Amino acid sequence: MIEAADAGAPLVRLEGVSRVYGAGDAAVWALRNIDLTIEAGDFVAVMGPSGSGKSTAMNIIGCLDRPSAGVYRFQGIEVSGLSPNQRALLRRHALGFVFQGFNLLKRTNALENVELPLVYQRAPAEARHQRARAALEQVGLAHREGHTASEMSGGEQQRVAIARAIVSSPSLLLADEPTGNLDTKRSAEIMTLLARLNAEQGITIIMVTHEAEMAAFARRIVSFRDGQVVGDQRQEGRR
Repeated sequence: MIEAADAGAPLVRLEGVSRVYGAGDAAVWALRNIDLTIEAGDFVAVMGPSGSGKSTAMNIIGCLDRPSAGVYRFQGIEVSGLSPNQRALLRRHALGFVFQGFNLLKRTNALENVELPLVYQRAPAEARHQRARAALEQVGLAHREGHTASEMSGGEQQRVAIARAIVSSPSLLLADEPTGNLDTKRSAEIMTLLARLNAEQGITIIMVTHEAEMAAFARRIVSFRDGQVVGDQRQEGRR
């Protein structure tokens, strides 16, 4: 794993970051010279209309895309200076991902789905089992470890996906519309779980959402429009 360059540095720092696709008259500016700092332990909801740049920013932070200009630092490390293999290591060991569509292996049980990141890390089998069971316990699904995705509700599948995202003890959890496929009740349950993981375990979370009701669970709301940060506010009572 890549060591942090500066233990006192912010977890995430975007400095003058732009992202443009295409060139000339066909150029599309997804991000325009944005600055954003996120400290360890925060829970940030990223909001904005379609095409606002929020997903592009998430992809850059998640090392799934690279800025056209500006600097992205993760724990003080300048990510653009890393090789493809180093960026892959950063994703594998320091980042956890939760998606709207769950992305579980359908014919694989919950325990095996949660173990998957540890398989890629070549963790020993017994250690994988123990850590996966602990992660399922954290999301309240220890009793469902032998069930496949098709045997679980949407809310349970998303809990398994969250367990998979945290099983490697990542520095940062990135959640892209994690309640987008869930009804109101299940959405509130997932958001309560994320808020608890943040408050009790200090897991740093960046979440993209369209829904103000879901963003209300976060400590901080950052708003995007036309590729720029147009709002950044702390939530009262969520400090």
